[in-house]
Amino acid sequence: MTRPLPLSPAALADRLAALVAGASPEPGAAALRVAVDGPEVAEPHLLAAAVADRLPALGRGAVVVPADGFYRPASLRLEHGRTDPDARYTDWLDAGALTREVLAPVGPGGTGQYLPVLWDLDRDRAARARPRPVPDRAVLLVPGTLLQGVGLPFDVVVHLRLAPAARRRLTPADQQWALPAFDRYDDEVDPVALADAVVLADHPDRPALVLQGRFLS
Repeated sequence: MTRPLPLSPAALADRLAALVAGASPEPGAAALRVAVDGPEVAEPHLLAAAVADRLPALGRGAVVVPADGFYRPASLRLEHGRTDPDARYTDWLDAGALTREVLAPVGPGGTGQYLPVLWDLDRDRAARARPRPVPDRAVLLVPGTLLQGVGLPFDVVVHLRLAPAARRRLTPADQQWALPAFDRYDDEVDPVALADAVVLADHPDRPALVLQGRFLS
């Protein structure tokens, strides 16, 4: 594990883009599969987009597939109510569908095609998207929450870490009900320990980067 390196948000995206651009996928895979994991208030979608924007200049194609496009229908996701933290932790993401439609097809022996979205959350119905081919030398980034510990076959994991106090401080009042899900995630999965890159994000305008795992080998 490296010492925390303070960076501006732009420099953080530069550094992460350089790291993933230099990483190879598994033999026979069409893309390097990268999780950008963190609570919504840490804005993993924005970081994934910023990294993706930088990759073509580094010789890599880039695709962003948000994990929330693979949430379950409301009838399943909200079966125990709209503010159940246990359901938020276990029931929202369809990890099997994300693997089947995105991560496995671009992995070793796959078709090289991915489904950009499975479920339209706004309309609560199937999105009816068609599979798309990944570009050459692709990096496929999946931003989302609670992505580790559920068997998703990522090659690289970037985790945006917020301490519990920072999560409480940054989370809007109408979303505080979900905080126990993230406390449970920290306790049961320990996402910091599993990640290859950890972004210390308690102060979003002053992040710091810690490298470990794959990026130390």
